[in-house]
Amino acid sequence: MQKNNFKNIYQLSAISNDKRIGDLIYDDSKVKRIALAGFCCDVGVVRNGGRAGAAFAPDYIRKALFKMTPDPVSGDAFSDLMASVEDDGNIIVDGNNMEVAQELLGSWVGRQLEKGILPIILGGGHETSFGHFLGYAATGSKVSILNWDAHADIRENKNSKGHSGSPFRQALEHQSGLCQSYTVAGLKRHSISRVHLDYLEGLVNKQRGGYYFKGELNRRVIDHIYERQQGPVMVTMDLDTLSQQLAPGVSAPNPDGLDLGLWLHAAYCAGKSPKVVSLDLVEMNPKFDTDNHTARIAALTLWHFFRGITERDKQNK
Repeated sequence: MQKNNFKNIYQLSAISNDKRIGDLIYDDSKVKRIALAGFCCDVGVVRNGGRAGAAFAPDYIRKALFKMTPDPVSGDAFSDLMASVEDDGNIIVDGNNMEVAQELLGSWVGRQLEKGILPIILGGGHETSFGHFLGYAATGSKVSILNWDAHADIRENKNSKGHSGSPFRQALEHQSGLCQSYTVAGLKRHSISRVHLDYLEGLVNKQRGGYYFKGELNRRVIDHIYERQQGPVMVTMDLDTLSQQLAPGVSAPNPDGLDLGLWLHAAYCAGKSPKVVSLDLVEMNPKFDTDNHTARIAALTLWHFFRGITERDKQNK
């Protein structure tokens, strides 16, 4: 992994009573319980006919996240949580060899899971999620996948190669048999073919998954989606679920996306749920962003996920 000196680049505040996340995340005195890594890859996006650029996203997301303050309402809990985050740097693709990079990501995820550390991956295209899943395959652990996405991403491989539209079919059909279910929420009716809807229906009939269109989602339904998951759960959040007015910097812009409040609630619920043991955030594309707006939305998504973890911690006390 390539580990830049993010501390020197992003540490912002020398004022002891006005710490930002960038100050707290490099506190080496704390026991680490969350690990962060970037997956600098958009080879799968290009293979799938999308817009290149997502490979540059991880550091943009970091920069926006590290400028944010801890939640002032949670007392010391949020700050303490940020100090327990280890930033392990970026996985860089060697040429177009996406598959090797996915294996490297899987090895990294597997190591964190074995140590009881919650891994967070900053993509990258949605091919990130197959590498994410390979971490469970590496440890022999069953996992349910929950995908917040405007697209199902269950296409077949192209020329025997995976891409950003295939990760969940690859996971479901992986020889390990460890993907026990797949749920996708936020689908657009004009972005899923009949054959792929039939594939999802087949999962429902086998009690191996579910799907929700964008118009079906509200806070109560989002809560229910998490409640019905069989743990452990890996959550993946694709920023193209949001409308392009909110998130212009994505690989596949969406003219009719999910409400931002519902999106952030989904991130918060992921953090709050004890079933969720890993997260990836994908498809942010800084080449098409406007004033770093999408990067800030991505960072805010992580902020709400962390806020959910502080609530999870309260419930465990």
